[in-house]
Amino acid sequence: MTLGSLSEYSQFLKKLTRRVGDFLIKGNHNRKTVQYKGVVDLVTQYDTQSQTFIVREIERRYPEHGILSEENVAKNTKSGMKWIVDPLDGTTNFAHGLPIWSVSIALEYNGRIVAGVVYDPTREELFSAESGNGAYLNNSRISVSQTGELDKALLVTGFPYDIRKNKDNNIDNFKKFALCSQAVRRLGSAALDLCYTASGRFDGYWEYRLSPWDQAAGMLILQEAGGKITDFQGGQFSIYGDQVLATNGLIHKQMVHVLRH
Repeated sequence: MTLGSLSEYSQFLKKLTRRVGDFLIKGNHNRKTVQYKGVVDLVTQYDTQSQTFIVREIERRYPEHGILSEENVAKNTKSGMKWIVDPLDGTTNFAHGLPIWSVSIALEYNGRIVAGVVYDPTREELFSAESGNGAYLNNSRISVSQTGELDKALLVTGFPYDIRKNKDNNIDNFKKFALCSQAVRRLGSAALDLCYTASGRFDGYWEYRLSPWDQAAGMLILQEAGGKITDFQGGQFSIYGDQVLATNGLIHKQMVHVLRH
């Protein structure tokens, strides 16, 4: 893949997410039809309509590429070029009128994320990254924080959808970090959690059992902003794994120590 083609893909991503974001903003004040994929896992008509638009645009522009998207779309996923899509990250917030949600799309090339965009339409904030070219918020370059001590760190996390029936539900870790950090927040959009860590608003983030589309774009943005991302043991991270620990790098070992114990 050439630098020129990567820039082309990135520009396509930015325009596409902004168009989808404009559509979702208009629907944000309308009545939502809510269905349940699980006890606490929601989907609205705006998730599916957003996804339909994204998939159609990708297929029209790049018909040979694969697509993996949250609402049961998996097309040509063995392709060397694959788009990983979350058409509305933070659906529960969106359904309740809480303005913390986003559109997240990443491009995977031969198993490696090379471009990613996360767009928050409510604040008109577009986080983006290309592999090797840094991370940006709108047109300004971003970088992780310089907080070096866990007890001075502002952290963020989330809880898995099977929280009511799986003992690994993150409640114990939430308690531990609440007692040894400055504070812990829970926003409800994993993509924004990663981007906020990338931009220094948070110093660290951890979560269980996310899906690839929740974290693919945010992972690249975090790394390109100078952050570190692993599993809970400090090992290699995969968007297809079930643990994510993302930090400014300076408090990473301290957070691993808490998660191990």
